[in-house]
Amino acid sequence: MSTLQSPLPPDDSAIVPSGVNSDANSEVGRETLRVAIIGNPNTGKTTLFNALTGLRQRVGNFAGVTVERVEGGFKGPDGRRVTVLDLPGSYSLSAGSPDEQVALEVLLGRDADRWRPDVVLVVVDASHLERNLFLASQVVELGVPVVIALNQFDVAEAEGLRIDVPELIHELGVPIVPTVAKRGEGLEPLKKALIIAAGLPAPLRQFSLPEPAQDALAPLEACLVADGLSATAARMEALRLLGMQRVGPHLDRVPGLPAAITAASDELRSVGFVPTRLESEVRYAWIAQVIARTVTRARPAGYNFSDRIDRFALHRVWGPLIFLMLMMLVFQAVFTWATPLMDGIEALIAAAGGAMGAMLPEGDLRSLIVDGVFAGVGSVLVFLPQIAILFAFIGLLEHSGYMARAAFLMDRIMRRVGLHGKSFIPMLSGYACAVPGIMATRTIEDPKDRLATIMVVPLMSCSARLPVYTLLIGAFVPATSIVPGLTLQGATMLTMYLLGTIVALAVAAIFKRTLLKGPVRPMILELPPYRFPSLKSLGVSVVQRCQLFLQRAGTVILALSIVLWAMATYPKATVDTSLPPALQQEQQLEHSVLGRIGHGIEPLVRPLGYDWKIGVSIAASFAAREVFVSTMGTIYGVGTESEQALTQRLQSERNAVTGKRAYTPLIAIGLMVFYVFALMCISTIAVTVREAGGGRIGWQWAGLQFAYMLALAWGSAWLVYAGGTALGFGG
Repeated sequence: MSTLQSPLPPDDSAIVPSGVNSDANSEVGRETLRVAIIGNPNTGKTTLFNALTGLRQRVGNFAGVTVERVEGGFKGPDGRRVTVLDLPGSYSLSAGSPDEQVALEVLLGRDADRWRPDVVLVVVDASHLERNLFLASQVVELGVPVVIALNQFDVAEAEGLRIDVPELIHELGVPIVPTVAKRGEGLEPLKKALIIAAGLPAPLRQFSLPEPAQDALAPLEACLVADGLSATAARMEALRLLGMQRVGPHLDRVPGLPAAITAASDELRSVGFVPTRLESEVRYAWIAQVIARTVTRARPAGYNFSDRIDRFALHRVWGPLIFLMLMMLVFQAVFTWATPLMDGIEALIAAAGGAMGAMLPEGDLRSLIVDGVFAGVGSVLVFLPQIAILFAFIGLLEHSGYMARAAFLMDRIMRRVGLHGKSFIPMLSGYACAVPGIMATRTIEDPKDRLATIMVVPLMSCSARLPVYTLLIGAFVPATSIVPGLTLQGATMLTMYLLGTIVALAVAAIFKRTLLKGPVRPMILELPPYRFPSLKSLGVSVVQRCQLFLQRAGTVILALSIVLWAMATYPKATVDTSLPPALQQEQQLEHSVLGRIGHGIEPLVRPLGYDWKIGVSIAASFAAREVFVSTMGTIYGVGTESEQALTQRLQSERNAVTGKRAYTPLIAIGLMVFYVFALMCISTIAVTVREAGGGRIGWQWAGLQFAYMLALAWGSAWLVYAGGTALGFGG
């Protein structure tokens, strides 16, 4: 495909409204330029952000809330450092959700913990301009310089749309740059536009309200100006507040504001307006006029590429089958595609551990490094390729536009349990990690639906469970081919994920019929067009998630591995040196702090068929699930050996009391089922507390979540073991 040919001339004057001197205030200094980027979901906002900043990003949360904050930067054409803050995707600034509330607070300068931007970059979808201009028109009125990125310009052209960009600049009064973010086209003109916009005056509203409406809103605008807003921003806020059921935590404290809103609403009704519809009516009427003057269609709208795919992808029969086949492909790939990379990591860990062990004399320091650090952290790092593949597939579903189709397909099933398809998107995100999955529930409008979804998202098998599944499946499930392209190992992995999903739906149904009873709302969901994902953006997303995994491996898992090594090493026991090394290690473990704790835990896990070593590993993994594997590596001392060595140790391990095999296929399946249901993640508990309301209420819901999942895990694992033993599968 040919590169994007911008319809704008290359000189600076082409990207600013006519009549504005682009050289004015050009001496803006060499300080950092602060840019906030905002846009509707599915506009390519994140892709554009990644294209601008690459891997120069910092990920965290906005202060006081769990809304993710991603900040990056680049060097501007004038040599200045440009810092870019990626605001949550928003359809408007109505602040009806935590995402929109955060975006509005930042843009208005009310967020004391974040800077107010010097320039706002609004990303709009060129192929859906009418829908996207609502948010853009609101941002234009905030009293901050604005640049609009007319993204996915190639898609608009492919659909026969012709956009008169110079005329659109004239209509909106702000710089506009066509871009194709996934191919990196239009980035240099966009960077130049941001620099120029920083020296321009803030834009003004480009439409007028009817005079009676202006008169009715004047006192309300004055009240907002008295609170510190500029006159421009006050005009936008006055319109926005008319449609709000409540004014929000910040404005609740503004003296006289509720009374001013009531008075303005009453005055508008008296002159024939509906206050709650005034903003949408006037904005969309103006937008329709803008579209009529700037957009033409070269050919009639018809059946496009996405529509043709959706004939199969959204079919009542073929749609669910396609979705299931995609999931089968994902989990089979986790085993087959990752194997060469895992073998390479194993070899590196073994080489590094062996070299380190050879450099150190016999003693506790050598044991700490080899049996503590390498056995603990190394046994988890080996699963990084599988986790990267899982994140890549989930990112591919999101960036291609298929994730919304999955929610649509699941709506019929979700409605039977009292939810709607929009709840499935956070649940599907939970396959990667429960924390962003719970945070994604912010898009659910109904509080009871949102809370019910929060309570079941951790049942979806996240990437932290993947090392546990992989270890046990690799050790006790044969790689027998079931059908071409699918082995018994891949099918077992898929079964664990489906088990969590099915039980999550059942638990959601219980909550929606008891504690969170309420009507099922209809689902209104935008289906974005199918797109070929940007490999760069997808790569950045996968790298970020892998970095978080490595960060946990280098902090939480490392610290726990050292603590567990110390607990397994002290106090020193008098061992029989005539015994083989494995039995000497067994004696030491029996008398260590870890062994004593394990024997204390053993009565709780013995009904599940587990010995004290499994009990200790389960207890340690309450900090993070993947610690189960590192604990096993520490207990069995396989730091300088491959992951295959740990597998062999598990296969040959015997119960010291009964003499029977400590691990059998039945015990392995029961252990995987336990990990499907158990909530063993401190981060997930913390996010649940905050998202469920915080304070005492948040802790109550988090406590209920932890308790019911632990009871479900223990009971299910007991049923597997007891039932399997009764059927003769316990050998």
